[in-house]
Amino acid sequence: MGKVMIEATNLVKRYGPTTAVDGVSLTVQAGEILGLLGPNGAGKTTTMEMMEGLRAPDSGNCRICGFDSIRQATQARERIGIALQSTRMPEATRVLELLQLYASFYPNPMPVGDLLRQFDLEEKARTNCQDLSGGQRQRLAIALALVGRPEVIFLDEPTTGLDPQARHSLWDVIRSMRAEGRAIIMSTHYMEEAEKLCDRVAVMDHGRILAEGTPRELTRQHGPEAAIELDLAGATADLAELSRLPAVTGVKSEEGLVLLHTANTPSTLMGLAAYAQERSLPLWDLRTRQATMEDVFMALTGRRLRD
Repeated sequence: MGKVMIEATNLVKRYGPTTAVDGVSLTVQAGEILGLLGPNGAGKTTTMEMMEGLRAPDSGNCRICGFDSIRQATQARERIGIALQSTRMPEATRVLELLQLYASFYPNPMPVGDLLRQFDLEEKARTNCQDLSGGQRQRLAIALALVGRPEVIFLDEPTTGLDPQARHSLWDVIRSMRAEGRAIIMSTHYMEEAEKLCDRVAVMDHGRILAEGTPRELTRQHGPEAAIELDLAGATADLAELSRLPAVTGVKSEEGLVLLHTANTPSTLMGLAAYAQERSLPLWDLRTRQATMEDVFMALTGRRLRD
């Protein structure tokens, strides 16, 4: 077990009659990535802002490397690096100039040249920020967050809006920060990102943590052994009858798609084929797959995760 770097206890934040965060407790260790997985409006950003000391909780507290993020804000913030989903940068400022400016804020900053190399920005050093691509801007945002040698990194949906190549490139950067022993907490609404990047995932909706664990633990505890997806091409089917097919453990229907959770894929497929033939039911775009974090989210909330 690594050293606990982030310890949030019963965080609550209300806005009038709305409870945005409802009793969230989380810990993150050194050398670990914790993902907050949930849709927009789930309370992920508010939770992180309270951990960072940028927003005071109505109740509860968070300690960063042992320091209270509100009552000992100076000591806590000295150990934090933050990269927002959309970081505003002075457009006419060059990449090198911006890194040098940030470095001037700290007594022992990371060497700017090292950051340019680490984040593959050497060729863009004299490029204005306004001329960077989306992926380059996000890499620069994380480089700026690391200038002060933080032990704890907060990433708020860092890959939103990036193309797949830029997203995977940024994943490599985040993994390298974990390898350096930093504690990382990141919010995301990308299932694949949570599965492939995070050591642990906390599934969040309506301000609450619904489940927490490694992606494998969550799929084992809350997801089916396998799933069958089918498009009925506008036809209707009796979900109660489908639920009685061999080995089916659950049925969901949404926007014309039916999802059958099954403990035995061959048995369910044979029963489904017979059922469809008896009722002249078309089966379009039928697919089978192992359980994913999408299935976990559906099992916990009854709906799919939407961007």
